[in-house]
Amino acid sequence: MALQATVESRRLPSSQALNRIGRAVRSNRKATAGTILVALFPGVIAHDSPTLDAYRPHLGLSSAHLLGTTAYGQDMWAQLVWGTRNVLEIAFVVGLAATAIAVLVGIAAAYLGGLWDGSLSVVTDVLLVIPLFPLLIVIAGYAHGGGTLVLIVVITATSWSYTARQLRAQALTLRSRDFLEAARVRGERKIYIIVVEVIPTMTSLIVASFLTNALYAVLFASSLQFIGLGDPNTVSWGTMLYWAQNNAALQTGQAMWALAPGACIAALGAAFALLNYAFDEIGNPALRPVRVRPLKRGKPRA
Repeated sequence: MALQATVESRRLPSSQALNRIGRAVRSNRKATAGTILVALFPGVIAHDSPTLDAYRPHLGLSSAHLLGTTAYGQDMWAQLVWGTRNVLEIAFVVGLAATAIAVLVGIAAAYLGGLWDGSLSVVTDVLLVIPLFPLLIVIAGYAHGGGTLVLIVVITATSWSYTARQLRAQALTLRSRDFLEAARVRGERKIYIIVVEVIPTMTSLIVASFLTNALYAVLFASSLQFIGLGDPNTVSWGTMLYWAQNNAALQTGQAMWALAPGACIAALGAAFALLNYAFDEIGNPALRPVRVRPLKRGKPRA
């Protein structure tokens, strides 16, 4: 009964848990900076169509065209802003899907053990030893010209293994904890213990894993689009770099065609990285920076 009371006291209402996460994010400078950087991207507005080629090519920066126009007479600012949607779709969908697969594989392998652990670990290890980006190039090459959905499926199918290995290692440390023993004594099913007891205790690591997967999804997708393995007609930062390279933008005085999407990819990557570091600090107090408070000096005695 004492163990059961302890387990029940550990569970918080969802609203209270979300409030605690919100306070932790606001109190962490890295989390605040990362959240602001991510929030800036969907909030930008462009009125022109990104595919409209009704302007004079090779225009420079102006109030009408903030970044100028491309060699095809398209507004670069509109392409940059509309391309944000494609990048964030890939980041969040791949991040969620890859993290979900990693959670199922990693935690199930650690908790179930035996044949399940051996089989799932073999699959994970095979994906870990294969160089990821060359594998992505090969798969995307066979699906040449695929759109956003193809990129999402390809990146998701190949990028969950490292996260699964991390989650398995963490779940192994929880197998002998008292609250799991209490759940077994109560006769709970294994799926219930994994979903209700194990996964909530690993929330900070799962969130950090999602941010890592989202970061790599942005980098991999943009890289594949840059080398021409995505759909070149899709409006995205990677396809902007692809067309900029094809038209020798840096050599023809259109540097913003290449520099603007590259800077956005770097800024979004920095945002996800800052959020990742922040959630590591939130989940592990040993990683939090030590803040030294100045000592209060008393009044001098007469």
